[in-house]
Amino acid sequence: MHSRRSSPMRRFAVAAATVFAGVLTWAAPQTSLPIGRQSAPDPIDYNWDVRPILSENCFQCHGPDERARRAGLRLDQADGATRVLNQQSGRRAIVPGSPDQSELITRITHPTAALRMPPLQTNKTLSPDAIDTLRRWIAEGAQYKPHWSFITPARPVPPSLVARGRQLTEIDRFVLRRLQKDALQLSPEADKETLINRVTLVLTGLPPTLADVDAFLKDSTPNAYEKLVDRLLASPAYGEHMAAYWSDVARYSESDGFLDDYHDRLFWPYRDWVISAFNRNMPFDQFGTWQLAGDLLASHTPEQKKQQTLATAFLRVGKRTTENGAIDEEYRVEYMVDRTNTIGTAFAPASVATSSTSLHLTAPWRVMACPSADAQSATNPLIRLA
Repeated sequence: MHSRRSSPMRRFAVAAATVFAGVLTWAAPQTSLPIGRQSAPDPIDYNWDVRPILSENCFQCHGPDERARRAGLRLDQADGATRVLNQQSGRRAIVPGSPDQSELITRITHPTAALRMPPLQTNKTLSPDAIDTLRRWIAEGAQYKPHWSFITPARPVPPSLVARGRQLTEIDRFVLRRLQKDALQLSPEADKETLINRVTLVLTGLPPTLADVDAFLKDSTPNAYEKLVDRLLASPAYGEHMAAYWSDVARYSESDGFLDDYHDRLFWPYRDWVISAFNRNMPFDQFGTWQLAGDLLASHTPEQKKQQTLATAFLRVGKRTTENGAIDEEYRVEYMVDRTNTIGTAFAPASVATSSTSLHLTAPWRVMACPSADAQSATNPLIRLA
């Protein structure tokens, strides 16, 4: 079990509370406060700055779909974008470090409309800012990156920024750098009444009590806000609030969902397990593994085995039909698709969800074989939970 401050789920909650609770907010210029030393322009980032431009304007003809690809040019991968397009001329779409030698820049800035990219028939036009972004990115080396979800997280170095009259946290400095990029200033700090209202709503989904507000107003210590966040994270309401989001992912319901809703399916023990997992700050890898295969895992005590098996109700809380005329095979597949979609959405949306497209027609059926094997068997302990 991780400590309260070490879990990725809890760190996300703290970050969300810090940003959304209003430690820094955006403001109209007339109420702005002065910003200190300006930061240097950020390097162009492929995922953040470049990929959206190429995806919107270029990938339809020069992207991953080989059937729609034109001129043999693929711009979503470095190898395809930098390879020689014409052996005689030696032209390449992208020449890292040399935007003026890159055919991409030549074509998106071509003075002749018929030769300019994107083509006229797409009704798309690159803005000067977008062209400048592509030019700068190529000049900086045209570094490609995989999708952000496949990049190992690394702790970035906070920008060295100051704001006169303000104490900035590490998160504040990242927000401030983006404000500077957009020529915005900081708002005045939120008063303590507003701050406790925001952070309490973010972490618990509930407004603070009057007693909580009074206690926070009386606390004049430098770490009053940090103590407030720690108290909220330790409250049962935090687990209940976070469990509401996960329940949406898990398609949790006490009802059948198909024919009628008066059957008592008794899934509330699973709901309580999810709440307890958040309140105990269970590591996310364990949180996921127990729900997918808890009954198959080794356990140290009978109680742990019970909890591991209970967690796998994640696979059974979907819709269920009790119609007398239901065709068994039809609904076996219906349940299979439901579990496959749920597992994919919860744990592998970038791979499973995209596998249902025309480029990956067979992939979902391989995934469906995993959760379907014995899920409807009478020997499956989860039947007793349903």
